[in-house]
Amino acid sequence: MFVVSSIIHMFLGYHRSDFAEVPREGEVQAAPRPFAIPPGEYVLPRADCQKDMQTPEFQEKLNQRPVAFLTVILNGPFTMGGSLVAWFVYSVVVAVFAAYVAGQALAPGADYVKVFQFTGVTALGGYVLALWQGTIWMKRKLSTTLRSPLDGLVYALLTAGFFGWLWPGA
Repeated sequence: MFVVSSIIHMFLGYHRSDFAEVPREGEVQAAPRPFAIPPGEYVLPRADCQKDMQTPEFQEKLNQRPVAFLTVILNGPFTMGGSLVAWFVYSVVVAVFAAYVAGQALAPGADYVKVFQFTGVTALGGYVLALWQGTIWMKRKLSTTLRSPLDGLVYALLTAGFFGWLWPGA
């Protein structure tokens, strides 16, 4: 699964349009430098509470540009090592949940198809369901969210296939 996810993202190319280029990128990138914004998640504009969101001042901020969700990461070269390790650990966690659910429902020697069903549905939930939150709350492009479940389906099918193949007593 880990190898297949690398192939999907490095060679197939259907995720290249997930992020658009910002017009006048250099100027936009230079504009916040003087503020030295630390790495983190931000929203523009931001209200402290629901009551503040109703004020005319906040409403005016919403009518100005940009209204944005902003992720700031550490400066310097982007290295994949830490992200790949985290992705591997995440994949193991999804597999552990799939094994737990199937292990509670099925006995050793269970039919391949049943193992495939239980582990596949559980893995699919782990790889796909939370992706929709980005479209719902962060306004991620629907097209991006619709492409990502395809990856999750492939990962879930691989996970299910391996569990069905390696299930105890199978």
